[in-house]
Amino acid sequence: MSDPLTLTAGALVALATQKFVEASAGELAKKFTTEAIAKISELWQQIKNKLQGKSAKVDEALRKLESGDRSAIDTVTRNLDVLLDDELEFTNELNILAQTIQAGKIQNSPMTQNNSDNARGWQTKVEGGTAYIGIHINTL
Repeated sequence: MSDPLTLTAGALVALATQKFVEASAGELAKKFTTEAIAKISELWQQIKNKLQGKSAKVDEALRKLESGDRSAIDTVTRNLDVLLDDELEFTNELNILAQTIQAGKIQNSPMTQNNSDNARGWQTKVEGGTAYIGIHINTL
């Protein structure tokens, strides 16, 4: 079995703060299952708990993100990056949560192909390291 995908601090923060920076909760519900949205909240809470109290600047950045202000993403990302380098167990916990969230992503793009005159077609869509392959077999 291969090692699980390790996400960067920036990817983790972007994933965890979606519920704050998305236009509406409805937009988030179009992208993720209910279970994944609950895990997004859990991911954010773990990041917040680990960073809170480190400095006044970090605490302010966390508050800004929770109010939807994207300008604080860089501050939170830099501080999380330091923690990810230092704490392997914490890094693994966040990555497992992030993978669970990604697994709950709703696939909205259908793979439709119209073939005529006995033509054959194959489609491949790669998303997050997973290849979705569609093959249609005509039977006469």
